[in-house]
Amino acid sequence: MAESCLLYYITDRKAFPGDEPTRRRHLLKKIADAATQNINYIQLREKDLPTRELELLAREAMQLIQKLRTENRELRTALLINSRTDVALATAATGVHLPANDTTPQEVRAAWKCGAGAPARELSPRDPVIAISCHSPQEVFQAEKNQATFAVLAPIFEKKDAPGKPPQGLEALAQASHAKIPVLALGGITLQNAHSCLQAGAAGIAAIRLFQENDIATIVRRLRN
Repeated sequence: MAESCLLYYITDRKAFPGDEPTRRRHLLKKIADAATQNINYIQLREKDLPTRELELLAREAMQLIQKLRTENRELRTALLINSRTDVALATAATGVHLPANDTTPQEVRAAWKCGAGAPARELSPRDPVIAISCHSPQEVFQAEKNQATFAVLAPIFEKKDAPGKPPQGLEALAQASHAKIPVLALGGITLQNAHSCLQAGAAGIAAIRLFQENDIATIVRRLRN
């Protein structure tokens, strides 16, 4: 797999052991590890957190990433906030990840433009990165039409924690990959089957467990070698 293979770590602090403060420390450490390894994107997907708590966590994550960038200017990891454009703007995140049937990229860009001006928001990029969750090739082509930055197609393979959810499979991934935006494969991805996703046309790999439950340096090295 080439250096150009896009890697997308999706967070889940509740999967870490311990109480809430301990889980957050584990999560921030994993985010720092991911940024150090130059993973392309991190999605902060802590949907259960109240707005204030999510904003505090996002701010801490951005501070970590920015500190690492000052130490190594070659690092390019971008932080995306799940669904919450307001939190992304308030914390100078790079953009948002939109669940299926959420707001549109056009609405995000309009809010981004209107949100410029506040001191914290002035640090945000002028044009947000916008990822969209898709569950069929048709949804991927709609995401392209709506000018998303990239799409995440899921699930590609059957997931152990959701055995009743039919996987899209490699054929659907191949169809979706004809879109003019990058399509990342998500769902049941392992080191053993990741190569077949790229062979099918995926621009990269998105995952929670693959990155969160393993040594990220090892995973990145094996995916990009």
